[in-house]
Amino acid sequence: MSPPRHFSDSQPSLFAGDETPVRPAQGGRTLPSYIRDHRRRLRDRFLSGGADALPDYELLELLLFRAIPRQDMKPLARRLLEHFGDFNAVVSASPARLRDVDGVGDAVMTELKIVEAAAHRLARSRVLQRQVVSSWEALLDYCQTAMAHRETEQFRILFLDRKNVLIADEPQARGTVDHVPVYPREVVKRALELNASALILVHNHPSGDPTPSGADIEMTAQIQAAAEVLGITLHDHLVIGRSRELSFRAEGLL
Repeated sequence: MSPPRHFSDSQPSLFAGDETPVRPAQGGRTLPSYIRDHRRRLRDRFLSGGADALPDYELLELLLFRAIPRQDMKPLARRLLEHFGDFNAVVSASPARLRDVDGVGDAVMTELKIVEAAAHRLARSRVLQRQVVSSWEALLDYCQTAMAHRETEQFRILFLDRKNVLIADEPQARGTVDHVPVYPREVVKRALELNASALILVHNHPSGDPTPSGADIEMTAQIQAAAEVLGITLHDHLVIGRSRELSFRAEGLL
């Protein structure tokens, strides 16, 4: 009796032109035993111990199995980590930067972007339609997940109702590596359209340092002044860095 086949080992490639040539074993498409056994061991460790049971390069390998089903993924996993630094940075990297790594094509890039999108949606689901006060840590986690590894600045607004329940989270502008254009009138206009009673501003610093610039402080003061005229409260402005965030409220800037 032939040994059972594992789904990811028998699955055809997602794309006809995989980025790395397939090297099947002699006489057919069966994976060499050392690759098959390695994949089985990784899956078993993941299923029994979760993500904490695997270092970054093995977790990345596990993900890459789906993109290129019939090849040793350890070399590519290590190349990606050497290029970007850690698992989060790999998954969050732009398609253009991912393609700079030898061995990355449409299949690998698609798998990584699916994981990134899933992470964003999961983090967002933990804060949307919930009171910000009771889910503050989840809110910070979401902002880190969505923005910490972006290569350009993005400005988002979190809109809250009278009970401080998060009713909407919207990107308002995207900019360059060190600047994003923000128009206070548009911020307040959108708050009125959503019938929001309060706001939390969020933007990222691609440099990794969340220290606010003079322009950040001035823009925040302008939005606060415009919002107050219409009875809208500005609760905070969060600046997201690579490993930490800065709160205007906590720093006495609001």
